[in-house]
Amino acid sequence: MAIDNQATKVITGKVRLSYCNIFEARADDQGVEKYSTAILIPKSDKDTLRKIKAAVDAAKELGKSKWGGKIPANCKTPLRDGDEERPDDEVYAGHYFLNATSKNKPGIAKPIGKSADGKTKFQEITDTTEVYSGCYAKVSLNFYPFDAKGNRGVAAGLNNVVKVQDGDFLGGRSNVNDDFAEEDFDVDLDGDDDDFMN
Repeated sequence: MAIDNQATKVITGKVRLSYCNIFEARADDQGVEKYSTAILIPKSDKDTLRKIKAAVDAAKELGKSKWGGKIPANCKTPLRDGDEERPDDEVYAGHYFLNATSKNKPGIAKPIGKSADGKTKFQEITDTTEVYSGCYAKVSLNFYPFDAKGNRGVAAGLNNVVKVQDGDFLGGRSNVNDDFAEEDFDVDLDGDDDDFMN
């Protein structure tokens, strides 16, 4: 059964990024340099979840040729339940999540308007502080079968990331306004800094 690449590709709805390492590759457990992010998908986003299930199923069919002609009983799949696996993390509550990786740097952009033919125009994001753990994005993924050291299953490949909305930082980083809004600073806030060096 021939399956084209479109069957294993998914463009998500609005998801939240976590453990976001998409500007610089980091070494994984095997020492392979990869770009990666966790993607939190609201359980209410039935459309994205349906598309991921269909793409995972298509990748399993592709995997039969790697796995001796059949899908293994213990076939690992990338989508996990945040309520079950991260019960103490309120960020993961009400979400499924998956980890997506790539050896190649993903495209990173933001929408900036529409062209004359009605298609969305994008601007590349190069500022590494603009896309971070906690922001919201739409993500292009491809699902593929793997067979590594006895582990067989389907993994998520990271293609492109389009940031759509800011969000609270994840991973312990606090907001400067939250930290210091109530603090009293002995500084001239009217912009008169002539005697700064005196």
